[in-house]
Amino acid sequence: MSTIDKKKDVENGLDELEKPFIQQAKYVDDSEEEANGSIWMVLLSTFVAVCGSFEFGSCVGYSSPTQSAIIEDLNLTLAQYSMFGSIITIGAMIGAITSGRLADFIGRKGAMRMSAVSCIIGWLAVYFSSGAWLLDIGRFCTGYGIGIFSFVVPVFIAEIAPKNLRGGLATLNQLMIVCGASTAYLLGTVVTWRTLAMTGLLPCILLLVGLFFIPESPRWLAKVGLQKEFESALQKLRGRDADISSESAEIQASIGSLQGIPKVGMLELFHPKYIRPLIIGVGLMVFQQFGGINGISFYASETFVAAGFSSGKIGTIAYAIIQVPITMVGAMLMDKSGRRPLLIVSSTGMFLGCILTGASFFLKGQDLFLEWIPILAVSGVLIYIASFSIGMGAVPWVIMSEIFPIHVKGVAGSLVVLVNWLGAWAVSYTFNFLMSWSSTGTFSIYAGVCVLTILFVTKIVPETKGKTLEQIQASISS
Repeated sequence: MSTIDKKKDVENGLDELEKPFIQQAKYVDDSEEEANGSIWMVLLSTFVAVCGSFEFGSCVGYSSPTQSAIIEDLNLTLAQYSMFGSIITIGAMIGAITSGRLADFIGRKGAMRMSAVSCIIGWLAVYFSSGAWLLDIGRFCTGYGIGIFSFVVPVFIAEIAPKNLRGGLATLNQLMIVCGASTAYLLGTVVTWRTLAMTGLLPCILLLVGLFFIPESPRWLAKVGLQKEFESALQKLRGRDADISSESAEIQASIGSLQGIPKVGMLELFHPKYIRPLIIGVGLMVFQQFGGINGISFYASETFVAAGFSSGKIGTIAYAIIQVPITMVGAMLMDKSGRRPLLIVSSTGMFLGCILTGASFFLKGQDLFLEWIPILAVSGVLIYIASFSIGMGAVPWVIMSEIFPIHVKGVAGSLVVLVNWLGAWAVSYTFNFLMSWSSTGTFSIYAGVCVLTILFVTKIVPETKGKTLEQIQASISS
């Protein structure tokens, strides 16, 4: 009778195996934390991957400091340069659509390699261009590359990192995007636009070389059935002497539970079992973009000029000076305070920044308290940027990389990244129209979105700190 009972226990959920399984995983985590050399390969792999994030920032930041020089050298009209500046978004959307399937088909490293090659082709086309046609092709190719990077880099980091370091390491994605954009802007003030294009090759070359020295994502290797490569990659990432048996068993059990499940397409994502992670991922990207970040960052220089600064460049430099260290603070807090508190604090600060900036425009329109207008405008923009950098900039990308089961991660991640790029385009395109309608009204709309973000995070978004990817996905599915 006891034998039959034990069989029932095994068939009904492996209850007796769960306790030692969890205890053993905890022991491995502790040993990893104590062994200084056990995560060096994770750190190296993360450094190589975020070269793609730096490239992302370099591509986005390139068009701002080079506008007047390119127009003058190539005799472009403003409309032609506007096409050059904006076609990167079209390339990124196409890259986003294909990124998930590509990363599933040729692996995370393969997708990063293809993205880097696309960016190199793009930069060379920009460098050798003598007219608008080749310039646009180059810009489109870099856009396609960063569309892939925007998906595959956070996913790769999430899949290789130990759970106690995953949030902080994944946040490096956003930090390096910020650093890349800031570097492109600052270099663009001292070198020619062709030289700046050549500097965009450096992170791609570093990434291509680095990929030879790091392992593929163990979870992807397990998914495609490469058992020996899976175990070898996981052992390299956890350290030569680390016990990987528990983590390996958990990953394999998760992959094994997916056997026999039909291939998931875009329409299947709306099945009840996938709808919650889809709502979380898409919702966070919608709130990230429609909170107005692209519009407000584009208008930062003009706001600082209106506040009394002598040059619009001061605004962008102040933007970079604040954004980089605050993003670093967010990275350090990610695995300590958790994802949800950072999102709530970030959205609250963005709301305050929007209210202050909107109030400055309102007072200016009414000719009231004129001496307070510069202080309100500057304070509002800086508070908004700092608040965005500590949470809403990085956390949606981290959560996106954590919540989807591996068999739907490709198609679901593509959709989430596409929504992000569409939102970026929509906010950038409508910002000037909204500002001409009502500056106060524009910032009031963004403030309202920030309030909805707080409600969304409070009611819908789960805390993923300190959990393995398999635990996160199981809890969301249940």
